[in-house]
Amino acid sequence: MSIYNFSAGPAVLPQDVLIEAAREMTDWHGSGMSVMEMSHRGREFMSIAADAEADLRELLAIPSNYKVLFLQGGGHSQFSMVPLNLLGDRKSIDFVVTGHWGKLALKEAHRFAEVNVAASGEDSQFTTIPPQSGWKRDPGAAYLHYVSNETIGGVQFPYIPESDVPLVCDMSSDFLSRPVDVSRFGLIFAGAQKNVGPAGLTLVIIREDLLGHVRPGTPTMFDYRVHADADSMYNTPPTYAIYMAGLVFKWLKAQGGLKGIAARNAEKAALLYQAIDASNGFYRCPVDKPYRSQMNVPFRLPSEALEAQFVESAAAAGLVQLKGHRSVGGMRASIYNAMPLEGVRTLVRFMNDFARNNG
Repeated sequence: MSIYNFSAGPAVLPQDVLIEAAREMTDWHGSGMSVMEMSHRGREFMSIAADAEADLRELLAIPSNYKVLFLQGGGHSQFSMVPLNLLGDRKSIDFVVTGHWGKLALKEAHRFAEVNVAASGEDSQFTTIPPQSGWKRDPGAAYLHYVSNETIGGVQFPYIPESDVPLVCDMSSDFLSRPVDVSRFGLIFAGAQKNVGPAGLTLVIIREDLLGHVRPGTPTMFDYRVHADADSMYNTPPTYAIYMAGLVFKWLKAQGGLKGIAARNAEKAALLYQAIDASNGFYRCPVDKPYRSQMNVPFRLPSEALEAQFVESAAAAGLVQLKGHRSVGGMRASIYNAMPLEGVRTLVRFMNDFARNNG
C-alpha cells in the first residue's frame, strides 16, 4: 500500500530526491564523505552551496541586485531579524494580518516598533483577505509585511500587494510553488520545511540596498549584512539541509520550473476543492473561494466524531497527517509541490467513499 503524507511541515519530499540522497549518503560524488561530514569551507560543500544558489536564482529569476542567504532559525527568527534590519530611522511597520503567522510576526515586531494593522481578516475568522482598496496604511511605515499563504487557515494571496515602501513577504508555505516577480519585493523569507527540504534551513532573498541599516545593539547573527558579506558562511550553515534543497531545486527544474509545478499544483487543488464543493455539504471549506490555498486545504465534516473517524480510517488507507491544526480543528490536506497527483486522486476517492458511507 502506498503511503501519502499530507503533513503541513516538515512535509513530503520528492521521491526522486530522497532516492538520490540515499544513494549519495555515504559517498558524495566519489569524495568518500557524506555531505554531513564535510567541512562547510571545503571545496566539495562550497560547490554544493554555489550550485544551490545558482539553481534557486534561475528558478525565481532573481535579479542581480538581490542577495540570497541560507540561514537558520526558521520564520520565528525572521520575525525579529526583519524589523531589526529594515526599520532604520522609522518608527512604525505596516502589517496585513490574514492568519496565525501574521499575528505572530506582528507580536514580535511590536517589541521593536509601533505596528499598524493596515488590514486584518480576523473579523471573518481569517477566512478571507480584505480588499486592498480598504487597507489603512501608515505613511511613515518602514515596510509592509504580509504572509502569502497562511498554513493553518489555508488562506493564500492570489496577487502581490502594491506598496510604495519595501514589501516583506513570509512565503514559508508556498515558496517555489508558482512564479513570483522577485523585483516587487524588498525581502522574501521562507522556512525550507514545506516546499524546499528538511527543517533547519531558512531562505532569505533581500534587495541589496536594504542591507547595512541594522538597529544598534543587534546581535551579530541577526545582521543580514554579516551573512551577505560572508556568503552565508559567517557561521557553520545547515549543510545537509542546503544540500537537500539543492536537490529539490534541480528536481523542480526537471518538472518544467515554476510554471510547470504551478500548473500541477493548480490541478491538484482543483481536484480536491471540487470534491469538497460537490459533497452536498458533507465536507466544507471555510475559506472564500478567491483566497483558497493551493498548498493547504482545510475542511470540516458534520461532526467532530466523524472527523476523528475520518482521520483514523484515512490513516488505515495510507492517507496520513490529515488532522487539522490544534487551534482550528477539522482536517487539513497539505498538497505541496512534492505531493504527487495520484496522492490527491487517492484522497478524493477516499473522501467520496467516506461521504457515501457516512452521509
